Formats: sequence, structure tokens, C-alpha cells
Amino acid sequence: MHPQIELLLRCIKLEEAEEQQRYGLNEQHSLKQLKAESAALHPLIITGKNFGYLDYPELRFKLNFPSENNLFKDGAAIECFKNGEENIKGVLMNFDGKAGEFRLFAPDYPDWIEDDGVGIKLAPDSRTTEIVKKALLELENNKSLFALFESLHSGIGNKEIEEKENISQLHFKNMHLNASQQKAVTAIVQNDAITIVHGPPGTGKTTTLIEAIVQLVNKGEKVLVSAPSNTAVDHLAKGLLKQNISLLRVGNSSKADEALYAHTPEGKLSNSKHQKEVKKLKIRAEEFRKMALKYKRSFGKAEREQRSLLFKEVKEIRRQVKELQNFEEQKLFEQAQVIAATPIGLYDAALQKHKFDTLIIDEAGQCIEPLAWVIFPLADRWVLAGDHWQLPPTVLSNEAAQLGFNKSILETAIANCNHINLLDIQYRMRKAIAGFSSDYFYEGLLQTAGHLLNTGVHLSFIDMAGSGNDEERGADGLSLQNKAELQLAMKLMETEKLDLTQTAFISPYAGQVAAAKEILPKELRMSTIDSFQGQEKENIILSLVRSNDDGVIGFLKDYRRMNVAVTRAKEQLFVIGDSATIGRDKFYRAFLDYVEKYGSYRTVWEFEL
Repeated sequence: MHPQIELLLRCIKLEEAEEQQRYGLNEQHSLKQLKAESAALHPLIITGKNFGYLDYPELRFKLNFPSENNLFKDGAAIECFKNGEENIKGVLMNFDGKAGEFRLFAPDYPDWIEDDGVGIKLAPDSRTTEIVKKALLELENNKSLFALFESLHSGIGNKEIEEKENISQLHFKNMHLNASQQKAVTAIVQNDAITIVHGPPGTGKTTTLIEAIVQLVNKGEKVLVSAPSNTAVDHLAKGLLKQNISLLRVGNSSKADEALYAHTPEGKLSNSKHQKEVKKLKIRAEEFRKMALKYKRSFGKAEREQRSLLFKEVKEIRRQVKELQNFEEQKLFEQAQVIAATPIGLYDAALQKHKFDTLIIDEAGQCIEPLAWVIFPLADRWVLAGDHWQLPPTVLSNEAAQLGFNKSILETAIANCNHINLLDIQYRMRKAIAGFSSDYFYEGLLQTAGHLLNTGVHLSFIDMAGSGNDEERGADGLSLQNKAELQLAMKLMETEKLDLTQTAFISPYAGQVAAAKEILPKELRMSTIDSFQGQEKENIILSLVRSNDDGVIGFLKDYRRMNVAVTRAKEQLFVIGDSATIGRDKFYRAFLDYVEKYGSYRTVWEFEL
């Protein structure tokens, strides 16, 4: 077995062990510990209920506090719990840091679902684990795919991966593409093996991918589109629909907007002839479900057995419904020009019977490598698009991370390919805001569009050093906050006369965001950095929080998170922090030097706190 495959399998085992330990399978973890390890959301406020996909119960919820962690991703395996009750397995459908939706794999809602003290915790996703292990174990049996794997781990590049020298000129549908975007589109359309598109913040990566897909479809190709999260898949899918692409969105049966729902198998089949039979079966399942609910858990043995038999009948009917739907879905797969889903969504769609020419993985910088090999066999050519200098994949095991498991498929490919298609013009932010990221992360290659060249001060650092306002633990005793920085943020909004509807307050710490929601104006968008990736505002106030005598900076040590933070503002970026604490670190020292040269360096003493 290839040593790198052995290493990846070892890392997966480490992740499995960490999941079992962290998620409390041994029942040794208290709720407080689970919350401290970002493995539980509690308490939940249930805001809505409905029966969704295959009549499974689905619940909408919100939190009275923001979540700073990035572990609760779309599609994550979860368990719904309440003290004294049996946990119920399910899946997280969507979550934005403060509200979301989950599905329970049960015939009905538990009696206690709207009681106080209900929460959800992450659960080991054994199914996904088995899928990725199987993909890795079968990799060496696929000669062409294994050759690609070897080239991506050779460290010397590969001729197959190099850009073609002799290319034909495309007729671009989007006439506004810049030279780097046109070059990337051409590479995607005409390369034979793998193409890498490196898209720093604001460089129009989505626009570039949409144009490439349009070009591929016009050539008669069938295209697969994927991304690690449903949110990213939906974003690209909506852009493609505007181009009148025949698209099928699979794998996400959560509530989508009406336009996107119409392009899911469920939406497309809503008026099919088979749907009448499906509706009959669903009505029958609902009748059995209601009959089962008459037998309460507190009844005797005979009643419990009858309840169990009825629920088994419900399960069997749902199986029949799924079979009918799968039959109809296969026809839709044949007709669609583009099929879009997360990697597991594509795997579950059983697309192996169909031929696809190109697979495009967007946000590949957040995709762990084994997950990519699950779907690489579905197509003959591959495109990896994203930015490995923004937030990486989430890995639970520190040992696995040290072994390189948090290295995305994009980062692996970039390290071993001879040619990278860099999108080199950003259209989001003023030059002074973009300049630091360009210098530190992108070798000074990131240019700014002409209309965004500086006409004034667009970057400010407000120094809290010497004010005696140290960080402190929040009310939950877990996350950090710094109330003096919140007071300064309030003064800043007043003195700068910021339009609050066009302003966001962001921080690495959920405790700071929670405290901000109690102090700052409600019309202000307030979010953790992780939850704000992919978004932008005219004005950003970034609170770094850390202020201590030891120079400990915690989350701030992840420079990629900071790259996300400092590239969200379009017009004004205000960073509040303690230079005495952060300035001991080389990254923040470089940032402070940059501000002194190209921005405005201010102190807390300018403000009356």
C-alpha cells in the first residue's frame, strides 16, 4: 500500500478515536465539557417543526448565544438530547452560528422536544468514515486515478498537470472577465487532467467557475459540481441557474428557496405519475404513525410492542418510497447538464452508472483529501478551486492534524502541481485593506481594481495597550470577552458616523460576540469570523479581544482565520487590539508595521471611555 494512503487511513482512525472520546460515547463527558470542546449546542430554542424528507421529523432552532466553533457543519451527524431521556440520532441540515435546522431519524418528534434543556451534540459520523476508508482502499485498483494520486504526492509535479501550451481561443459569454479569469476558464475547458484555480478574497472565483461551466456545457459535457458545505453548493447552483443551465441539485432536502427547490429531484418529481403512488404510501405511513402514537411509552409491554411494530411498518413504507424516488431520480440524472451536491451527496446519489466529463470542487481549501477521492472516480477531469490561505478543513484530532490531515486537497495539489491559475485582481476592498493580505499571503501578486485605489484612510488600528483593560472569561466561564473593546467599538461607530446597516462587528471569540449583542446596536451585524467567511460589508470592526501580560493570543495564532477577518471590509476596516499582547507575534508585528505605513494607527486615549 502507498505510504500516503497508509498515513491517511491512520489519520482517519485517529479522528474516529477522537470523535468517540470527545462526543461522549463513553458517557464520561459532562454537558459543560462537551460545550467547552465545541461539541454541543445547548440550550436550543425550538422555533418550528415539520415532516420533511421521507417524512422524517425536522426541527428549526435558534440559540440565545452565538457559537464560535466551526464543527457544526451542514450534514454533520448529531444526537438530540435531554437529561433523563434517550438520545435520538439525526443530521444537521444547516447552521449559521445562531440558528439552524436538523432532522431526526425517528418516526416522530420526541415528547420532550419543546421542553427546557434540549440540545444537540455532535456524534461520530461512522457512515462517512466508512465511505472515505473504502475510497482510499480501492484507490490503487484504479490505474488512472492512482497515477493522479501519486503525482499529487510526488513533490516534483507532473506533465499531465501542467498547463497546455497550445490552446484555442474561447468565445467568452461573460465579456467582463479579466485576463487571469479568462486564463483560468481556458485551462478548465481545455486541460486534460487536473486544473487548479486559486481565488483569493474578492477575486471573482464564483464568476470564473460559472463561465467555465457554461463553456463546458456548450461543448456538450456533463459536469459535476461539489463543495464541502451545502451553503457553498447552493451559492454556485443559484449562479448557474441564472445562466439557464439544466441543473439538478441533489443531496440536500432541507428547505431551500423556491427557485432552487424546483431544481431538486423532490421538486422536479412533485408532479410525476409516480408521485401519486408516493403520496399514497406517505398517507399510509402517516396513518400507521398516528396509530403508533396512541401507545404511549408509559404503557405496558404489549402496548410498547404494538407501538414498535407500527413504527417498523412506517419504516418499511418509507423504504418503498425511497425506492420509487430513486428510480425516477436516475432519469433526472441522465437529463441534467450539471449535477450539484456535497461529496457525500454525490456519493449517495449513486451516479456511478452515469458518465461525467468534469468534476469541479469549489471551496476545495476546506475539503479534506480523502473526501475528494470519494468523488474523483465519477469524472475524467477535475477542477479544484478555492483559497488555501483561508480557513482550513476542520480536524478534531491534534495528532491527526500534526500528521497533515488538516491539509486540504487544494493545498496538497498546489504543493505538487507545476501551474496554478491565480485570480490576481480583487474587486471587493480598497487597496490599503487588501495590501497586507497580498503581501503576506499572496506574494504581493494580488492587485486591486482601478476603481478601488485609495482616496483616503481605509484601514485603522486602535491600540488598547496600557489601558489596563484585560481579557476576561464570559458568563459561561468558557469563551473570552473584552468589554472595553466593545465600549470603544460603540464610540468608534459614533465618531465615524458609520451606517450600521452597512457595518459588521466580528471577533474570533463567541463570548465577545455574545457580549456585543447585549451592548451594541441591534441593527449591527455581529458574528464570529468563522461564521462570516464568504461574506462582506462596507465597514468591519474587528475585535481581537486578547490582552494579557503573557502575550498569549490563542485563536489569533491561526493566521488564516485572520486573513479571512481582514478581507471582509469593502470601504473601512477598524481593528481593535492590544499591541503589547499581539505585537510579540511576527504576523501581528508585520500587520502593525503595515498599518503605520499605509493606514491610521490610533490609541484608546483618543476616545473617552
